[in-house]
Amino acid sequence: MGVFYGFDEYYLILVLPAFLFALYAQFKVKGTFNKYRGLTNRRGLTGAEVARGILERNGLRDVSVQSVPGELTDHYDPRTKVVRLSQAVYGSTSVAALGVAAHETGHALQHQSGYAPLVLRSTLVPAANIGSSAGPYLAILGILFQINPLIYIGIILYAAAVLFYLVTLPVEFNASSRAIASLEEMGVLTWDETEPAKKVLNAAAMTYVASAAVAVASLLRLILLSRSRRRSD
Repeated sequence: MGVFYGFDEYYLILVLPAFLFALYAQFKVKGTFNKYRGLTNRRGLTGAEVARGILERNGLRDVSVQSVPGELTDHYDPRTKVVRLSQAVYGSTSVAALGVAAHETGHALQHQSGYAPLVLRSTLVPAANIGSSAGPYLAILGILFQINPLIYIGIILYAAAVLFYLVTLPVEFNASSRAIASLEEMGVLTWDETEPAKKVLNAAAMTYVASAAVAVASLLRLILLSRSRRRSD
């Protein structure tokens, strides 16, 4: 088996299908968001107003809501306690925007309650940043030059990044569940507007599943490559 970074049998079997799934997920979330960004909620509320309403309802008056440039750049920053909404969400009255805004406030609610997977994910950030950037390259260098310690270090570092992606899944799914519950409790959306909001959040969740799939496939590839090298020695 020919082995070099970027192309091998394991890449074709494991990583490439996961990567194609990730591309589909990105296409799906953008398409779903664009489909429902033209559907205005009957109460005429903006994403920012809904985010502030959910925060105030839950006593989170120390969490602010800000607008940020870009599309689908929405996120919650637990360090500064800021819900950042993209321009397409912040001032929009679309059902899609309300779903996204409620989702990001869901992360603020997780932060407030000390939601365990969120705490774990925050703890993993430094290791995940190092592991995702350096881990694969160290492992491949170890495989190419037959340096076992380098292989093990690279795989362990990248495994930390993979764990981060896996822990992200319950964090995101839970935030979406909190979002829908908040929208329903506040009576923000009518019954026929709730389903489109769920579709937007489900499409967004698929992107996290795809990212985790790519990470797991890449880790398995590194492990299998290292085992193949040992068998060939």
